[in-house]
Amino acid sequence: MTLLAFLDYAGVAVFAATGALAASRKQLDFIGFLFFAAVTGIGGGTLRDLVLGRAPVFWVVNPTYILVCVVIAAVVYLTAHLLESRYRLLIWLDAVGLSAYCVMGAAKGLAVTGSPTVAIVTGTMTATFGGVLRDILAGEPSVLLRPEVYVSCALAGACVFTAVHALGLPILVASAAGVLTAFAIRSGALIFGWTFPRYHARPGRPPEDVM
Repeated sequence: MTLLAFLDYAGVAVFAATGALAASRKQLDFIGFLFFAAVTGIGGGTLRDLVLGRAPVFWVVNPTYILVCVVIAAVVYLTAHLLESRYRLLIWLDAVGLSAYCVMGAAKGLAVTGSPTVAIVTGTMTATFGGVLRDILAGEPSVLLRPEVYVSCALAGACVFTAVHALGLPILVASAAGVLTAFAIRSGALIFGWTFPRYHARPGRPPEDVM
């Protein structure tokens, strides 16, 4: 198995686990676990392939990805009650999935189009869309609305991978650089609460009038 193939499966598996953990927090039945795991696990990659015009999408070509989601959903369904802090595990698994998938998405975008710009966009999209879908379905505050940086981590990882790859360094080096960059920034955000400055309406002007 190549490194990029490993990152692909790892990203699907870890995101599927976060989806199943979200289902456990909602106390859903096993079908609910399967649905959350599949949507979260393959959602970002599906959007990436549709944007790149790759048909059929990756999990139709290789149904093993669906089986990975099913296995992960079953494992979490049987073991989630043993975990004392499911939410904390969810956000850290999400950080791992985001780090792996931003590199995988960027690599696929670069392979299909040859464009570094498209690679960065597809890397960011692949790494974040599944988590957004998961939070919407679970009725949780979206990762896009949380104060700590999230999308920026995937963006940074995709940028670093693309830049290192453009320098002609081995794919292993480029992938490691991208994954570590994304994970380091996301870890800092979770541990230290790193944020970007937020927009504020001008004093004395109601926010609803600012359009």
